[in-house]
Amino acid sequence: MKPWDAVVVGSGPNGLAAAVALARAGHSVKVVEGQSTFGGGARTLPLTLPGFQHDVCSAIHPMAAGSPFFTELELHKHGVEFVHSPYAFAHPLGEGAAVLERGVEATAARLGPDEKAWLRLMKPLVRDFEVLKQLMYNPVTKPPLGAPFAAANFGLKALQSAFWFAEENFETVEAKALLAGGAAHSFSALTTPLTNAFAMLMAVSGQVVGWPLVRGGSQKIIDALVALLLRNGGELERSQPITSLAQLPPSKLVLFDTHAHVVERICGDALPGWYRSLLTNFQLAPGVFKLDYALSGPMPWLSDDCRHAATLHLGGSMPEIAESEARLSRGELPERPFVLVAQQSLWDDSRAPAGQHTLWAYCHVPNGSDCDATTQIEAQLERYAPGFQKRVLAKAGKRTTHMESMNAAYVGGDISGGAVEGLQLVLRPGHATPNPKLLICGASSPPGPAVHGMCGYWAAQVALKKLRGAP
Repeated sequence: MKPWDAVVVGSGPNGLAAAVALARAGHSVKVVEGQSTFGGGARTLPLTLPGFQHDVCSAIHPMAAGSPFFTELELHKHGVEFVHSPYAFAHPLGEGAAVLERGVEATAARLGPDEKAWLRLMKPLVRDFEVLKQLMYNPVTKPPLGAPFAAANFGLKALQSAFWFAEENFETVEAKALLAGGAAHSFSALTTPLTNAFAMLMAVSGQVVGWPLVRGGSQKIIDALVALLLRNGGELERSQPITSLAQLPPSKLVLFDTHAHVVERICGDALPGWYRSLLTNFQLAPGVFKLDYALSGPMPWLSDDCRHAATLHLGGSMPEIAESEARLSRGELPERPFVLVAQQSLWDDSRAPAGQHTLWAYCHVPNGSDCDATTQIEAQLERYAPGFQKRVLAKAGKRTTHMESMNAAYVGGDISGGAVEGLQLVLRPGHATPNPKLLICGASSPPGPAVHGMCGYWAAQVALKKLRGAP
């Protein structure tokens, strides 16, 4: 049998993006997936009751909507429809809420005494968003050299911790909460340097691109990539978990859309010892505990603003979220965790039967912890939507062990492909490895986690050079 030009292990957004990029360039590609369905963290399945469709992991897609490679592929022509709620996200605070609107002036106008401070911070970032996109979607080896001042303006602020930056620059609980919610996506203590990078990027992307969901579920992104791969001559195989290189068909190259720790286990002695140590010492991010609900009606939020946002950040004020994430960094389960919530069915009636709704929620837990955080999550939901449990028809919980069993890349429940704090935010394992045949294209490689396909795209560029015989 003639060997494949490339075999891709894993069918998440990055693995499929790599496969599509190679197939479009005329190379023979096969994707091998361990689960019975394609998609990794971007799948949609009936996890509770018949008629209810739940996103298995990723649910809201600002990074997918702005992805240069997904834009080039014109995914909208292949069934991907991004749907925007009126607000990018809301952050409940008592009976009110902080709101990030799709527009910097509209957001600032809600912040009272912090209006001018918000505009001073965000207007330059909005103006320079094309430069920021390069920082978001490119490896650190490909900086935006054509705009050094814009990059420096962002970088000097990004180096700071979100907590101290917010305290020094803003007065209101609302402005600080907007930054805290964005920073908490880093899974890091908010006093950690570089967490302000997350705070600013989450906020500016919401105000420029929005935080959309995908009509029909995240699976639609995967379905579009699979269709493009098949159209370009690629092949796929499912239900084939890979634990060693010997299980793979002959190929010139192998690309791994999985965690750095899993790459080390699969490749074994095919990689030198020093590099295997580098992969095994790659710091894991905390895990997640996730709940999916089937509801008889919409959530009874105290704040009306929360009914106009597909994404909500639950956790209270900046000090409360900082305390929660600090406990997590010490390996503890927070009593009042930061909870990320998505209510897609308010804008996508394909998710639930008429008049009924889905709710998606997760909190951060220590990596590998088998704790059940249902009580903690539901306490936060009840805090901002009293009586919501009367509307629960069914629910399904997923511990870190369940998350890893559904996706081998989620080591210990780590959905980020490795911690995204400190230098590991930018200095991740490169796409090439010391073995010229083996490459990494998952979220452990640059530019890192989220559904954007760019880890796969950049790995494919390295692979294309190898297949052309370039040094």
